[in-house]
Amino acid sequence: MPSASRVACWYNSRVAAQNPFPGMNPYLEDPTLWGDIHHTLVGMLRRQINRALPEGYVALIQERVYVETTDTRKHYLPDVAVGVARREPARSAEASSAATVADAPVHIQILAEPVREPFIEIHSLRTKNRRLVTVIEILSPTNKTPNSEGRRLYLQKQRDLLRSTTHLVEIDLLHEGVHTVFPPLEALRRVRDTWDYLICLHRAGWGGAEADVWFIDLAQPLPQISIPLLAPDPDIRVHLQAVLDEAYAEGQYHQLIDYSSECPAPLPSAQREWVYHWLHEKGLRS
Repeated sequence: MPSASRVACWYNSRVAAQNPFPGMNPYLEDPTLWGDIHHTLVGMLRRQINRALPEGYVALIQERVYVETTDTRKHYLPDVAVGVARREPARSAEASSAATVADAPVHIQILAEPVREPFIEIHSLRTKNRRLVTVIEILSPTNKTPNSEGRRLYLQKQRDLLRSTTHLVEIDLLHEGVHTVFPPLEALRRVRDTWDYLICLHRAGWGGAEADVWFIDLAQPLPQISIPLLAPDPDIRVHLQAVLDEAYAEGQYHQLIDYSSECPAPLPSAQREWVYHWLHEKGLRS
């Protein structure tokens, strides 16, 4: 039988690994962490979707791979690159003997590391050739960066899906960057002035003039959302807050985040003060 101290240690470690916020954790918006967070969120979301799908459907993780060549990439992604040595012209024996190791640099060419953005596809297996039914995207910083390759590719895919027979779900959990989800910003602001996070659903056949939108404030839990399938099958429901909390624990992000530091999300002053007060109440900030 485990000792009381061991049980207490196990309990405390579980509590520490829990997302301290009631909804989205703005410290997860840190660009240096987002690559891992994005993959973890997609994996947890796919798990919950597959548990909810009826027989004859499956959710798969796919990747969009590209090389970001613009200067904007360095603001959002860790500096990861590989070097290739370039062979130098032959040197004379006299020059070689005169040069020391420190005096002879090796010329390298920096190659950009490909960006890999995961997303989820739901396929129907009820026909001879499986059919793409729904695409679920969690936006990345590069999708929201003007003039970036990531944004160009994302918007092209978005346009193609809006004209297709495939449903599209877009999840934007980032304050940084320009407006990217498919409903125009002006249309959204006619419904609501401000929000922190957005989830938008476009059902196949709606054209570009209709959307289901979830407006989310920082202090709110993330909602349960509808994921459409093929008619006449009903929508499945996915609890995004559970996905986020499971991803936080899975990624052990409590060990990586310093809650005494400045919040990386570009929040208005009132919201920033709320974040710091909340962390103080949780004992995570003095």
